[in-house]
Parts: sequence; structure tokens; C-alpha cells
Amino acid sequence: MALDQQLLEILACPDTHHAPLDYDADAQTLTCTECGRIFPIRDDIPILLLDEAIEGDAK
Repeated sequence: MALDQQLLEILACPDTHHAPLDYDADAQTLTCTECGRIFPIRDDIPILLLDEAIEGDAK
């Protein structure tokens, strides 16, 4: 199941910059557009915890 578009519009990175997130439906991840952290989606639930994020490439 894909995430609801309205939900995707309001989700933001939990870090202090609160940047928007890019959704990758195939990988089931959300990626911060500012810091590059990658947040997993498990059982259709975005896991927006900094401790659970994978460090990605900052843009």
C-alpha cells in the first residue's frame, strides 16, 4: 500500500530544520531533502526517529 498523498505533504524531517521528505515507494523509504537522512517505512508506517534513520548524502 502506498502512503497517502496528504500525509506525504505534511511529513517533515524530525531534525531541527524540518525539511520536506522525498518518498521512494519501491524502497519504502522517506529521504530528507536537506540532510539526506533516510527513514524507513515499516508496515505502511513512516518511522521518523533520528535513531532509526540511515545517514545519507546531504544535498
